[in-house]
Amino acid sequence: MKTNRYLPVLGGLLLSVGSNAQTTRLATGAQKPMPAAEWIDADTGHKIVRLTALDGANESFYFHNNPFVKSLGTAGDKMVYYHTSPAGKQLYVLNLKTHQAEALTRPFAKVHGEIVGRKRREVFYQTGDTVYATHLDSKKTRLVYVFPADFKADITTLNADESQLGGAWGSDAEKEIYRQYPAKHDFFTRIYEAKLPRTLFTVSADGKGHLTKLFTDKAWLNHVQFSPTEPNLLLFCHEGPWEKVDRIWTINTKTKAVQLIHKRTLDREIAGHEWFGADGKTIWFDHQKPRGVTFAVTGADLRTGREKTYALTRDEWSVHYTSAADEKTFAGDGGYPTSVAKSAEGHWIYLFTPEGDHFRSEKLANLKMHDYKLEPNVHFSPDGKWLIFRANFEGQAQVYAVEIAKSAI
Repeated sequence: MKTNRYLPVLGGLLLSVGSNAQTTRLATGAQKPMPAAEWIDADTGHKIVRLTALDGANESFYFHNNPFVKSLGTAGDKMVYYHTSPAGKQLYVLNLKTHQAEALTRPFAKVHGEIVGRKRREVFYQTGDTVYATHLDSKKTRLVYVFPADFKADITTLNADESQLGGAWGSDAEKEIYRQYPAKHDFFTRIYEAKLPRTLFTVSADGKGHLTKLFTDKAWLNHVQFSPTEPNLLLFCHEGPWEKVDRIWTINTKTKAVQLIHKRTLDREIAGHEWFGADGKTIWFDHQKPRGVTFAVTGADLRTGREKTYALTRDEWSVHYTSAADEKTFAGDGGYPTSVAKSAEGHWIYLFTPEGDHFRSEKLANLKMHDYKLEPNVHFSPDGKWLIFRANFEGQAQVYAVEIAKSAI
């Protein structure tokens, strides 16, 4: 068992360093590593805590993949994350009350598809063509599914009643493009222009081996995620250069009805990095009209189709956005000078509060020393008091939390 002895407690959730520890104001990332596991960001006045130990690379989940499981009784809430060591990559779980970190899985050379089932208290993941689930408390692992030779695909999501896993299958021709052109800037346009078939699918989460092919199109179907509340509603995108695609779609897994969520209305308009609000009623997305000129976050009401848009400045644009459980506040992980916003001052973890037709922003953490090749992928903590993200400003990837309330120090 790996225990991180230096973590503080995130107000009811996690954070208490030893009584002799002093929290000081420091420039985030000015030292590699930082001299302590917590400090006050000198530029923002907000406390930052490193949640993972400096014993290898550690990374939290993609922005719309929930990494948290509620406590059992008085036990602390748990957060699942990836740990990488010379032995390989494996899933760990961190207790947000006791600060203990434990390995959930053995190391794998390659592992992906991480999905936390909060009701089942399992984490699903895939290595090669095989999907497993490991129980977060007992650590018992079970075989869920093995993809057949003629349908090698990847899981990315779990539905609301946790009965079905979902994802997208790509053709061998598509896989060959990835093999020949492994860098994103090389494969991205090639795959889009190839117009190869992709298929959305589900497999049963109970391990009974049932595969359902939902929908096939000669388009790059991607970014697949189930609604958090409606078991039969699956969100997906038409991937490609965002200014060339009507990207955001849903499919009803029972009726197979497909619906476009946002139709572009002007040249080079983009909408993407979509995610469901916690209540499943709204799909939110990064919205620019046109690309790189105006910046906003827009939400589409799934019942009425009406949209509401909150404007942002160029500096506030973020690689990914997310929303709190009550959708009254939002967050962003900032950007870098070569990203779509082309801002030299976008390197912050932001808290956003809607005010009329725009977001009021607050800078929580300065990521000037972070290399955005690793996307921070911000999450609200289970108690809503912290933003959790990954960064490499200490020299390797680690998981951090920044307190939303400003420090009194």
